[in-house]
Amino acid sequence: MNNTRFATLIHILTLLARNPGQWLNSDWIAGSIRINPVIVRKELSVLQEQGWVISRKGKEGGSALHVAAGEISLAGIYRAVKNSHVLGRKNNGCNPGCPVGKDINQKLDILFTETDDMVVNALQYKTLENFIEQFD
Repeated sequence: MNNTRFATLIHILTLLARNPGQWLNSDWIAGSIRINPVIVRKELSVLQEQGWVISRKGKEGGSALHVAAGEISLAGIYRAVKNSHVLGRKNNGCNPGCPVGKDINQKLDILFTETDDMVVNALQYKTLENFIEQFD
């Protein structure tokens, strides 16, 4: 997962958690992250699907955290946006006549799965609340 989605979701969730009882709009959130509000709205929909965020429309609308920060694991956030292996992608179309090329993707599958599992395991017991404590 070589993109900023994980960092963006944690940023959004941290802002929401640090502003309890307030409805933060996507423009305000986008200003903190310095990204387009459309991206924030897209990621807020992911957070809503997870049940972590609620949103309301209108002039006084915005988004708010729907669960306690301690209930959201960093592994859960990672899984919500994971779209590839930590180590990237395999090469497709390797030469089946090559002694390495014919088997490398099977070996890489094992390595990639083990590495992804290590990341999830490292994040499993860390919560959004633990992450937010660094700002106090």
